[in-house]
Amino acid sequence: MTPVFEAEQVRRLLQAREEIALFDLREEDAFAQEHPLWAANLPLSRLEAEVLERVPRLEVPVVVYGEHDGVDLAPRALARLRTLGYSQAGALAGGLDGWRSAGGELFRDVNVPSKAFGELVEAVRHTPSSSAQDVRRLLRESPPVVVDVRRYDEYHTMNIPSSVSVPGGELVLRIRELAPDPRTPIVVNCAGRTRSIIGTQSVINAGVPNPVVALRNGTIGWELAGLALDHGSTRRAPAEVTPEHRAAARAGAQEIARRAGVRPLTLGELAGLDDPARTTYRFDVRDEGEYVAGHLPGFRHAPGGQLVQETDHFAPVRGARLVLADDDGVRAAMTASWLAQMGWETYVLTVPGPSLTEVGQAAARRPAAPAVDEVEPAELATWLAGPTPSTATATVVVDIGPSREYVRGHVPGAWFAIRAQLEPVLHGLPRHSRLVITSPTGELARWAVADLTDGAGLRAYALSGGTRAWQASGATLEAGGQRFLTPATDRYRRPYEGTDNAHEAMQAYLDWEFGLIAQLERDGTHFFAPI
Repeated sequence: MTPVFEAEQVRRLLQAREEIALFDLREEDAFAQEHPLWAANLPLSRLEAEVLERVPRLEVPVVVYGEHDGVDLAPRALARLRTLGYSQAGALAGGLDGWRSAGGELFRDVNVPSKAFGELVEAVRHTPSSSAQDVRRLLRESPPVVVDVRRYDEYHTMNIPSSVSVPGGELVLRIRELAPDPRTPIVVNCAGRTRSIIGTQSVINAGVPNPVVALRNGTIGWELAGLALDHGSTRRAPAEVTPEHRAAARAGAQEIARRAGVRPLTLGELAGLDDPARTTYRFDVRDEGEYVAGHLPGFRHAPGGQLVQETDHFAPVRGARLVLADDDGVRAAMTASWLAQMGWETYVLTVPGPSLTEVGQAAARRPAAPAVDEVEPAELATWLAGPTPSTATATVVVDIGPSREYVRGHVPGAWFAIRAQLEPVLHGLPRHSRLVITSPTGELARWAVADLTDGAGLRAYALSGGTRAWQASGATLEAGGQRFLTPATDRYRRPYEGTDNAHEAMQAYLDWEFGLIAQLERDGTHFFAPI
């Protein structure tokens, strides 16, 4: 019999700091509208591709909920989870309505635990900040070093004039290269608030002597003040760090990690954490180029700044242990100091270079996709080029990959659909004699074809190797979003991303962030403790 978890039972597990993964099965846009604090988004559409990586221990209580158009998604998810071996997977009693009826607090947006923690840090530590107008005056009068702690692609899209890209996990290691004179002011910005606050407080916590402030409300605040952003900038922090600056960064990072309760770990002690009764996540927090060039076997890549910002994605099992690794004694310690303050049991491992023996990206842990009828790209091209009867389209292609990838490029003539919503919308396709499902690599397409074959009894083919194999074969792609069978709700549009955000949406986002501390107090499951 499938377990059912009452809302109060889930709360007790969270408050006892026992391991639990609470997953919202809806697409990201629906998830972002409302969910419990510790719910992580795992769309049913991508369950097989993500769950083994995100919940590596099969004995963890996995609680799922979510519905679409009145249809409960939990039974389908639980059937698949049981097949994959999750012995304690169950449904949240009453779903989201059950949580609400039990008095559970509901939060908007994404990466809420990290954003709420950032607000608490600012409130407790009184993290210094300056308005956009004040920073603009400072740029004219006494030029500061402005560092943008977002991902590089976010920075490249739009940035504060003169700013330099220094992703948050790299900041303490590299800031002295950019501002070696302790009298030089430092301004830290992100798009909104969280990464600016954490970045600014990181510089302070690590003992950097320069005056430092966060750009209040980030690029949102800059735009709301009527100031112009730059686009396409490519400035980055120096790749090399002097021994003197590295030693100072290491001393500061390790001291704040010690104060936060982070536990140092040697390479010889690592195996001692292999406990079948505990989930232990292992992350290498250096930048991607360093990770690909060589990392410790068994460690996944998670840049330090993004790990703090998106902890719910990287480590959805609340109550798990985290082991962070680097090769410099700075980045892992600094990242770990924040995770420990967020209530995680956190360890730091500084790995000597010769031990970084695994190269490239780590292979994702995924179940083998089912064997289904497949079509090679060359044969599909022949099918699509063949004669079409006047009453029907001989072959129809449906792309179930991310909507953003579909818009960037898809098999010519392909339709877009969200996988979990696929079967009910097939009637909207033109009449056809062949149905082909594709996804970026073809893996999820095989799962979708198996679903259609088992559930609806339909004959369909998966494009072998997916859309990437189609492109690699020399076939062309079509861009644009001309044919949507379902709305593109797989992606929540953040009010701070891109270059065409409405001012009302940006201001509403800031107002929401300001209210997170009160929501934390009402929820009572966080264990955040800024120092």
